Amino acid sequence: MAIPTFGLTCRSRFPLRPSLFYCLNKTPRIVSVVEALDEPERLLKENSAHDSYERVHVSDQKAPEWKKWSSKDLGISTSKISRPTRVVLNGLRKKADSCCLKLSVEMNLRGNASVSCNCTYGYDVYLVGGCVRDLILKRTPKDFDIITSAELKQVMRTFSQCEIVGKRFPICHVHIDDTIVEVSSFSTSRRKLNSNLSYDFSRTSRHHDKDYILWRNCLQRDFTINGLMFDPYAHMVYDYIGGIEDIRKAKVRTLISASRSFHDDCARILRAVRVAARLGFRFTKETARSVKDLSCTVLRLDKGRLLMELNYMLAFGSAEPSLRLLWKFGLLEVLLPIQAAYFVSCGFRRRDKRTNMLLSLFSSLDKLLAPDRPCHASLWVAILAFHKALLDQPRDPLVVAMFSLAVHNGGNLSEAVKIARNITKPHNASFHELLEPQDMDSEALTDEVTDLAASVKSALSKMTDEYFVSQAMAAYPQAPYSDLVFIPLALYLRVCKIFDCVRENKEKGFVSKEGSKIDYQKLALGALEEVRHVFARVVFDTIYLLKS
Repeated sequence: MAIPTFGLTCRSRFPLRPSLFYCLNKTPRIVSVVEALDEPERLLKENSAHDSYERVHVSDQKAPEWKKWSSKDLGISTSKISRPTRVVLNGLRKKADSCCLKLSVEMNLRGNASVSCNCTYGYDVYLVGGCVRDLILKRTPKDFDIITSAELKQVMRTFSQCEIVGKRFPICHVHIDDTIVEVSSFSTSRRKLNSNLSYDFSRTSRHHDKDYILWRNCLQRDFTINGLMFDPYAHMVYDYIGGIEDIRKAKVRTLISASRSFHDDCARILRAVRVAARLGFRFTKETARSVKDLSCTVLRLDKGRLLMELNYMLAFGSAEPSLRLLWKFGLLEVLLPIQAAYFVSCGFRRRDKRTNMLLSLFSSLDKLLAPDRPCHASLWVAILAFHKALLDQPRDPLVVAMFSLAVHNGGNLSEAVKIARNITKPHNASFHELLEPQDMDSEALTDEVTDLAASVKSALSKMTDEYFVSQAMAAYPQAPYSDLVFIPLALYLRVCKIFDCVRENKEKGFVSKEGSKIDYQKLALGALEEVRHVFARVVFDTIYLLKS
């Protein structure tokens, strides 16, 4: 996948800073071929298919038909592939292995023009996983996964800035500008599948070895809609497990039995929620049943992984539907017991279509984010703490408005009072976290805002206290027990920093953001002025109804 080298929104298990070492190779960095995908015909090794798709049957009558679809018929445009990903795809496709150089020398020494090499066009490369699904759905992929026929060492020889990471199932990190592109190899992928022989799949003698290799790799995917492969040069999408059909049905289906799949890897439960929330898809009946029945098994994951999965749900533009699905399938009381207790207190049913203030806050956040424009984790944690503070002690809408203004401008309360006094829009009166407006002088408003800042910090402390978290759902004996605290100290301190300026009254040296345009690179990095700016916008857009 392509990983931006900034922010906490990326996978925490991979280093996000530039490599401490680079491959020492005389091969120059391949950037000039970035536009080669626009003219792929020159690189084709095989004739294009005449039909929209070809069918290859497997022996099992119940298994999906093997299909090869024309990417043009599916409406896929290579222009949506990110530039760093295109650099890597084209580099591997056009770059012959060093064996070509050796053969060239051998040809000169022997004077034998008949010596040839099968690496003329480099290596086979495919986009795999969710990015193919998103391209079919005309969505912007969050990231791109590449798999190649090249060995990882050959990938390293192709790019001047590259490293191999991971021990059990290694992959390559290729550094292109400020982005890391992940590249896996069919060879290591094959070893990964061989390590889990509990899956009962068999090969027939009626298909080509190339299909067999691609099919075996698809078997490792979590869901059918993530099991597609796209060759951008041959304009072909390979579907061996019925992924296209499930995309058309808007269904999330596990590749094998859902219960077996989630037992093997409980993180798939959270990925299922994330995918369904982002795409607006529904689970198949079997998948839905297993997500609900096995919801508590996600506690087996380490806290870092849980934070990463929650961040994927809440920081990439689909937080509100994610929270709804977590509540619907009994995962919210496991992951966020404090917020689950709020849903219960609101009389919120599992399939409730209504909204509440927490959902409205995250709906406002979603409107500002996207899969390729995420926020730093500190922002959504700050929203959770802010809402908890209002839930514990409801406030006057003007106090809330003044508080968000003070956060935005670095704690300048006098300026916040002046601006808040000029607000004429009606507030959303449906939230019981907001009191009826009262007539308060400036001193009383300032005291209330300062007190709210202290309440937010207190709420954040509760969210990081295992005992308090464990007692959040104590009044509901049918709820599962959870004392999960996944917020690390570093993240806790960053969130505190967002609100400390209000208590300290005008932070020294802080320059508030001017204008309304969001700098998404800074937001993903967690730059204080950008996070405060977006926080204030989210609060205002939620408290004061905007005209549609």
